[in-house]
Amino acid sequence: SEELILEVRRDGKLHKQTYKRGAPTSDLTVEGKTNRTGTTISFKPDPEIFSELEYDFEVLSQRLRELAFLNSGIRITITDERSDKSHEFHYEGGISSFVEHLNANKKVLNNKPIFISAERDGIIAEIAIQYNNGYTEQVFTFANNINTTEGGTHLSGFRSALTRTVNAYAAANNLLKNLKSNLSGDDIREGMSAVISVKIPEPQFEGQTKTKLGNSEVKGLVEGIVNEKLGEYFEENPADARKLILKSVEAARAREAAGGKDVRLGGGARQDFGRPRP
Repeated sequence: SEELILEVRRDGKLHKQTYKRGAPTSDLTVEGKTNRTGTTISFKPDPEIFSELEYDFEVLSQRLRELAFLNSGIRITITDERSDKSHEFHYEGGISSFVEHLNANKKVLNNKPIFISAERDGIIAEIAIQYNNGYTEQVFTFANNINTTEGGTHLSGFRSALTRTVNAYAAANNLLKNLKSNLSGDDIREGMSAVISVKIPEPQFEGQTKTKLGNSEVKGLVEGIVNEKLGEYFEENPADARKLILKSVEAARAREAAGGKDVRLGGGARQDFGRPRP
């Protein structure tokens, strides 16, 4: 920041300090009394670092909406005083509300999203899944509220467990009739919207943009949680389980009828030869 002003309200006092390019330009001082609590940060971006200084209201709104989904119950307000635009984000349902938002205006197969939550070895994992009748896969992954757009170990663990659990339940309930092989991961994820969020004490990110989670222990942990919790959900909700799995079976039959040929399209969409494009 070219200039940053920090104001902290606590213990009945207003504290203030100023900074320039990361270094304090004043001591932390008491500026007066207050009956409020909270912190205000006012800053001016540094043109020596940022080539673009114009704030995009929609980009900021999208990020703050993500944070509200990822932290259920929190209330976030954004106001653009240049245009008087304002949004307030508050979702008691957390990431379950997130997948419902992704499936807005779509016909869903399970009205209430599947929600999985567990804490093991100091790592918290939350997963929400909801299917629609389309063909596109939408999966968003986060680690410590950071959008891991390149995926990583939490996504690998989820996909592996999802494929294993669905095939195990389908085989046990005789839902794979007339198929030459088990359901593939692509079959199972067709029409699926999911959000995977993990909270890790010491995250390790890979890649130049740091958008891929690299913690090896997370894969096995997420895999174990999904195997256990999704299996329980299927046993407790057999009607929903059957509906979701039969959609995957239909995708597998179309794939096999096309000789196993299958191409992935951008954004998770898929086209099978011999069936309509989404």
